[in-house]
Amino acid sequence: MKYIRIIFAVALAFMFCSAFTLKNKEKQVYAFGVAASFNDSVVYCTEIQVLDSAELDKNGFLPKRELYTYQLKNHLEYEMKKPDYTCMIYFSESKSKLEKEASKVKGKYKKGNGQVLQTVTSADFTFKKPQD
Repeated sequence: MKYIRIIFAVALAFMFCSAFTLKNKEKQVYAFGVAASFNDSVVYCTEIQVLDSAELDKNGFLPKRELYTYQLKNHLEYEMKKPDYTCMIYFSESKSKLEKEASKVKGKYKKGNGQVLQTVTSADFTFKKPQD
């Protein structure tokens, strides 16, 4: 009977500890950016990327998301010499939902508006964790 209690106590402790490790497991946050300008017919769109060390807040928003858009804007201005672009970021914890959103956004730009959609690859640009 003594061994059964010890085994039961160990099993209970194991279940208790594993429940906390599953709860604290972080979900990955995926994002892609879009940049458009009224002065140019080219619309730039990044590939879907995993954001390093990013977590959504309790309301489901990406903290410091404006800093991610500034990263894309700075890349366009300084690396690609494309000023005056308005940049947007789309994010989600579900890659499949974000892929659907990306295809919807890209579809709006492809529909005969005379705009050309150009992809910015992950080799050229990646989002980085903003400095605190």
